[in-house]
Amino acid sequence: MYILTFPQQGLPCDANGNFLPPGTQPTPRANATPDDWSPFESEVQFLVADLLYRRVEMSASNIDTLMELWETSMGVFGASGPFRTHRHMHTVIDSASLGDAPWQCLVTGFSEDVSRNAPTWKQTAYEVWYRNPDEVVRLTLDNPDFSGQFDVCPYIELDVNDKRRWANVMSANIAWNHYTHGAMYCPIILGSDKTTVSVATGHVEYHPMYLSIGNLHNSVRSAHRNAVIPIAFLAIPKGDRRYDDDPEFRKFKRQLFHASISAILQTLRLGMTSPVIRRCPDGHYRRVIYDLVAFIADYPEQVMLTGIVQGWCPKCAASPKDLNTASRPRTTALTDQLVQVLDSKTLWDRYGIDDDVIPFTADFPRADIHEMISPDLLHQIIKGAFKDHLVTWVCSYLTLANTESQGNAILDDIDRRIAAVPPFPGLRRFPHGRRFKQWTGDDSKALMKVYLPAIVGYVPDDMVMCISAFLDTCYIARRQDLDEDSLKKFDTSFSKYLQLRDIFHTTGVRPTGFSLPRQHVLTHYHSLIQDFGAPAGLCSSITESRHITAVKKPWRRSNHYKALGQMLRVNERLDKLSALRSDFVARGMMPAGHRPPAGTSFFHGNLDERQPTNSNQDESDDEDEGPVDDSVLGHVVLARSRMIDYLRDFQGLAAQINEPDLPILTQGFLADQLHLSGEIMPLITSKVSVFHSATATFFAPSDPSGIRGMRRERIRSTPSWRGQGPRHDCVFVTEDDEKPGVRGLNIGRVTLFFSFLYDGTEYPCALLEWFTRVRLDQVTGMWIVRPDFIHAGNRRNKSVVHLDALLRAAHLIPVYGSERLPLEIDAIVSLDTFMAYYVNKYIDHHAHEIAF
Repeated sequence: MYILTFPQQGLPCDANGNFLPPGTQPTPRANATPDDWSPFESEVQFLVADLLYRRVEMSASNIDTLMELWETSMGVFGASGPFRTHRHMHTVIDSASLGDAPWQCLVTGFSEDVSRNAPTWKQTAYEVWYRNPDEVVRLTLDNPDFSGQFDVCPYIELDVNDKRRWANVMSANIAWNHYTHGAMYCPIILGSDKTTVSVATGHVEYHPMYLSIGNLHNSVRSAHRNAVIPIAFLAIPKGDRRYDDDPEFRKFKRQLFHASISAILQTLRLGMTSPVIRRCPDGHYRRVIYDLVAFIADYPEQVMLTGIVQGWCPKCAASPKDLNTASRPRTTALTDQLVQVLDSKTLWDRYGIDDDVIPFTADFPRADIHEMISPDLLHQIIKGAFKDHLVTWVCSYLTLANTESQGNAILDDIDRRIAAVPPFPGLRRFPHGRRFKQWTGDDSKALMKVYLPAIVGYVPDDMVMCISAFLDTCYIARRQDLDEDSLKKFDTSFSKYLQLRDIFHTTGVRPTGFSLPRQHVLTHYHSLIQDFGAPAGLCSSITESRHITAVKKPWRRSNHYKALGQMLRVNERLDKLSALRSDFVARGMMPAGHRPPAGTSFFHGNLDERQPTNSNQDESDDEDEGPVDDSVLGHVVLARSRMIDYLRDFQGLAAQINEPDLPILTQGFLADQLHLSGEIMPLITSKVSVFHSATATFFAPSDPSGIRGMRRERIRSTPSWRGQGPRHDCVFVTEDDEKPGVRGLNIGRVTLFFSFLYDGTEYPCALLEWFTRVRLDQVTGMWIVRPDFIHAGNRRNKSVVHLDALLRAAHLIPVYGSERLPLEIDAIVSLDTFMAYYVNKYIDHHAHEIAF
């Protein structure tokens, strides 16, 4: 792999803009001493504030109670607690200067004179709260937490075969084509979307706008590490119901939207034409040029942004009557030319242009709103084409192809099949199938993982193959990096989907065809990937996740009376705490993780010894999966604690768990490890330790992962899982690295995790019962396996393997067949019930890349 960049771009300079000699080290960020925790008195005081305000979001009254108890307990020793009251804690946080980007208010309204009888929306003064975006960019660039995950110039990445790879924004065409000689190119990414915080108390909604920069790697932005900052709360004009369809009111709302964004972003204008001096995460100052390059938004917001007519495409001029292929690209220059020569009706009817709207980009150099519209995986593919289209179309087919009662019975059985899917780390459960009203993006993602096997046998094979091709298209598009081969696979699966999609037309589900914006946008994804890099780095799921931390949680912490001011203060404090933590970590005063202060110990005894745990204290409440920020290699390790409810000798343990072959299987495993020949079987005399889980850590940047792309999942083998029955997960076991996909992997089910000592060496092991590969199913595109029995009997083929042989967890879904699923079959027993299973390559993106 090698990188092509522009020479003499993004070079370090001093604080006055003078370029530095090559190899010059950055000047220290601060002159503070290593024990200066200002504005806090100590590390403990900062950690307490961070814990109470940010991590657990404790209420003011509870903080006061806690501080009073703390003061009372410490008073015996003549000491005091870290804070007197919640107000004291808030005052200290507010006094911090790091991360300080104050909120300001812009008041605006209807520009013309209005009479007393004018509608209320004309008489209202609208408040737009915002931060100085230039200051927000400065703080983001100056955050040492992003060092090493940051690009100073656009680049083209090529592999050893000269094939290009697209990942982060700076690796994409838009950054390469917009580069500026000498200065560091800083792409500005914006995003906005309305969100509702309460329906029960009067449909309270807000319209936040966020800002990020394209220099940050996608993994940083996706990991929600304060890389996407709320910079504004836009006004939401309200009117009486009779004005809902009033053209003048609609025009006012659009114009207010664009005028507000233009006013908010004005402080960036200077930096778009003349370099500004900014310090970067690596500590160096650089000359920086800003550029508006991307706007993250769902389709209704894209319509508002681009000034097009509902139903048209914001990226091309394809007619809403024929959205099957892409048309001539839309550009601001083309729209301006059309507006000069055509009347409003022609613009509306023939080109889908609303000439009442002047996009905010008209006020900024080089900005083109149509070019800025980035791909949106969440609303276009996951919630749009999959959930709102394909899943709905399948339901429609079942009601068309059967009587109403038959169709409903089939849908109920599909729901039971979905509910009976075996558990898996991080898999959202559907105990009642799809029957719930409020769908979220996470619900749609979870349904994608388990939907396909549930409909097999109830719909035509072409319909199953169509959805399989769509899922392949989606999973490729959702990868964190794509190369030329990936784009070819994307084109192949998308073409297959388009061909098979006609089954919904011929069966009468879609008699009018597929001219739908969220189906059409997929025709742009090949070029959008080349223009913006991996779509996952600019997905609206990132801004929707920020809704939780920047809008919904602060609203819940408020008293709900004029809540916005309280919400803004919460955001300010959270930003300051985050900036302070980054500064303390950068100065080496504390580790990146949330650990106790040096010298503090909450443990007694030998920390290297695994502490025993009984079954009532099982790790069932631990997280099944999650990102890993540490620098670690892929591995599988046993849980921290052994279980004390098991006998410690192999013979006794074998009888206790009803695995009579455990001793001989373990001896055979050890003999293989020691390379013993013949019939020599080593005698194991050490105690055996039993564990109910192991943790696999592996590189999976396309799934929710840490800043280095590492992910962790817990593999369980326990006789009781959350009081519902046993859970024994399945795993991939490496067989042959030279063979592709499942052909090079074995699949087993863990019946026991254990370890023992022999000759001073510890052997962490798993007792597995094996599955045999049957075939690659051409309808679902997934491998089918069956339980492996010894000599066609009723005894499962089992063996003991070293944990190093395990790759990660595998997910199997039953091949349900043509019969209705009995009511007594549920997720707990499904892996013990069926004769064949699909190897689910859609359980996550890493599985999709290895289980083909």
